[in-house]
Amino acid sequence: MNDSIAIIGGGAAGMAAAVKAAWSGASVTLYERQDKLGRKLGITGKGRCNVTNDCSPKEFLACVTKNDKFLYSAAFRHTPADIYAFFETLGVPLKTERGGRVFPVSDRAGDVVFALRRAMQDAGVKVLTGRRIRSVKPCDDGTFILSDGRESFVHPAVIVATGGVSYPLTGSTGDGYAIAEKLGIRVTDRIPSLIPIVTAEDTSSLAGLTLKNVTFSVIRGGKTVFSEMGEMLFTHSGLSGPLVLSASCHMREDISTYSMEIDLKPAIPDGELDERLIKILTENAAKDFINATSRLLPQKLLPLAAERAGISERIKAGEVTREMRHRYLHVLKHFSYTPTEFRPIDEAIITSGGIDVKEIDPRTMEVKKLPGLYFAGEVLDVDAYTGGYNLQIAFSTGFLAAEAAAERVMGY
Repeated sequence: MNDSIAIIGGGAAGMAAAVKAAWSGASVTLYERQDKLGRKLGITGKGRCNVTNDCSPKEFLACVTKNDKFLYSAAFRHTPADIYAFFETLGVPLKTERGGRVFPVSDRAGDVVFALRRAMQDAGVKVLTGRRIRSVKPCDDGTFILSDGRESFVHPAVIVATGGVSYPLTGSTGDGYAIAEKLGIRVTDRIPSLIPIVTAEDTSSLAGLTLKNVTFSVIRGGKTVFSEMGEMLFTHSGLSGPLVLSASCHMREDISTYSMEIDLKPAIPDGELDERLIKILTENAAKDFINATSRLLPQKLLPLAAERAGISERIKAGEVTREMRHRYLHVLKHFSYTPTEFRPIDEAIITSGGIDVKEIDPRTMEVKKLPGLYFAGEVLDVDAYTGGYNLQIAFSTGFLAAEAAAERVMGY
């Protein structure tokens, strides 16, 4: 019998678990279906890899949008500060940016992937690439038989860290869900999360435009379900960027029941903004409206804002009526869009849904009814905002699973 811990999946959770288990003294074998490890990790954060967030465990849990209580042990056992220290120990200097986002000083995700690979190599982890494990079968003696359809492997403990179904070209195609379902482990519905939103309105003329320091809000049934200030982006099909991706986590119901709006001037109260607009129109009375208001908004937005307010671009600023001005103010504070659908799930940053956390012991990531089998990372039904929180989930749950698996095989 192979006495090593088997880890299925060479992504963030799998590699972190491999390092932790090996550091705990256990023998480790990692199976990865791709020819390289860490493919998805290497493209996260636009290629910069937002490894965690510089926040407290409580602040981290507040940013988990689904099953936050399940992550209590992971958050306090392996805090964001611990993950920060872990990577610096691996020789990856880190820095903290706006919103607590933590990146490598080099701004290269490849440095994070390389450091994890090197740490596994140094710790003696056996890595088998090109091995797609399709099934895990429990045996009467407490071991597990892993099969890739051609060959079988026996291990006393198994950690499944296969990710979700986003970015399938990196190897995340839902293998962990299939393994779980064959074992009778409940898997919840999978939907995209942290994903761009398609709008009914044509946004092609605004594609590539980034708005900073705006407030993006999502409303359903008259209730605001999300509202934050930050940065967003227009695409050819709708809206994206950090604010929109985070908002998508809160749109769990029929997307047609939501509305979205942008406060283009959130730092300026309505009354003060009205006074500023009156001054602009008065001082530029002889200019066309579109030119008089040119400093209020990005150039691409000016024609659309005027159109939505029902104001001709060429009307003289001095001819703008009080009613027109009020309509324009409303547009500035409530620039609305209608969501029609999410982009395809393979464009999602993460998958919402997965292994039902009721099946898992939150202290160890072990399947309650199958001792020795663990799940970690995105394969679990937990997800969070953008900002390093999802990688924090991957690393902290991977560490918990690794510690528990090492204790099991080494008989602590």
